[in-house]
Amino acid sequence: MNKEEQERRKKSPVQIRNKKASFEYFFVDTFTAGIVLTGTEIKSIREGKASLVDSFCVIYNGEMWVKGMNISPYFYGSFSNHEARRDRKLLLTKRELHKLEEATKQVGFTIVPVLIFLDSHGRAKVDIALAKGKKEFDKRQTLREKQDKREMDRAVKHF
Repeated sequence: MNKEEQERRKKSPVQIRNKKASFEYFFVDTFTAGIVLTGTEIKSIREGKASLVDSFCVIYNGEMWVKGMNISPYFYGSFSNHEARRDRKLLLTKRELHKLEEATKQVGFTIVPVLIFLDSHGRAKVDIALAKGKKEFDKRQTLREKQDKREMDRAVKHF
């Protein structure tokens, strides 16, 4: 990912993050995938009515699917409103799919969605990460680092 892409993501009007994932996992590699949406799902995402909590990715029949992602029904939608917690297909290249499939065969690795954002054309994209689970002491270390950073920021602010 180059600097232009990072700047575009920061300027995106919608950024839905999976904060729990960075606490639970070490991110080994990240990928950007398109997401197949139906009906009013994109309108709900543009309003920020989506959640990545407890969601994960699965490779099935050569396709990547995200399970457990919640996109709330659109308030102004009619009888054809979408289902909130359905499985959604992710769009990746064959090379990326093969790389992720080989990596998840190793013990301890999984694929988690990290961020939903809108690109410059208004399409919803998902950042997914190949992740390895943290142990209990790793989580404590993360909390300690976060607290130390907060204290340093407070000290700098006062002086």
